[in-house]
Amino acid sequence: MSDADFTPLRVTYRTLGLDTLHRIRAWAQQKGHPVSERGRLAPEIMDAFFTAHPEVHEQAEKFEMVHATARTPGASPEDYEWQGDDRLGDIYTIVFVRGLGEREVLRRLGAEDEDIRLIEDEDHSQPEGPEIITVRRIGDWTVAIEDCGWRGVEWKVLGALSRDGGEAVAVQRHDFAQHLIAHAADGRLITAVNPAFPIDRQGADPDRLNRHLRELGIDPAADDHLDNPVPAALALAGRITGVIIGPQHLRRPVLGAAIPGAYF
Repeated sequence: MSDADFTPLRVTYRTLGLDTLHRIRAWAQQKGHPVSERGRLAPEIMDAFFTAHPEVHEQAEKFEMVHATARTPGASPEDYEWQGDDRLGDIYTIVFVRGLGEREVLRRLGAEDEDIRLIEDEDHSQPEGPEIITVRRIGDWTVAIEDCGWRGVEWKVLGALSRDGGEAVAVQRHDFAQHLIAHAADGRLITAVNPAFPIDRQGADPDRLNRHLRELGIDPAADDHLDNPVPAALALAGRITGVIIGPQHLRRPVLGAAIPGAYF
């Protein structure tokens, strides 16, 4: 793949102060657009305001981000547009494990045999309560989804999940800390990448995923900030494993565990 094939897609954003946001809200209400007194303004309302007031748009402070998108066949951030509806919440971890069955994955994630059962729709992780983890087999991989948890991305746990010739890939979404994708093989952390700033990489071979980064239009050597880090991380996991998670993979009841005494 030539350099031109993975030239990053750079998107310009503008920083809007509170005064400008109040002005947009007041304008929208005056024009009869349905807006609440607080919360996010719809993109179409923002676009309409800036079309009517181009000088405000031009005066706003500008900054640039990179938008990851597939440049070669394979998993793409666009495959995870459904993830934006927050059906998984703002904190979760998805772990892909090759070489282990569902129950063994649960055990290595910390579940005792008595924790393992069918997980229903009403089961959710709660503060000071059990952590809910579900598992299912997809192709050659067992996929575990932690509801409001992150134990699967810890290096010690990834080592346990991948030891004896195995392989594990973990994607963590954490809107209040840091997103992460980590790849381990045969008990060793190979690469860990901060998908918001992909130049932030570590592990025994931190550049192992660089080819996949380029295939998603990300320059591994650039100090770029991604505007879609979680879909990009899930697409990276899909390119490693060949597995793309869809809403159908969230359906319950499904085998899982309610691990007591979990942390948040």
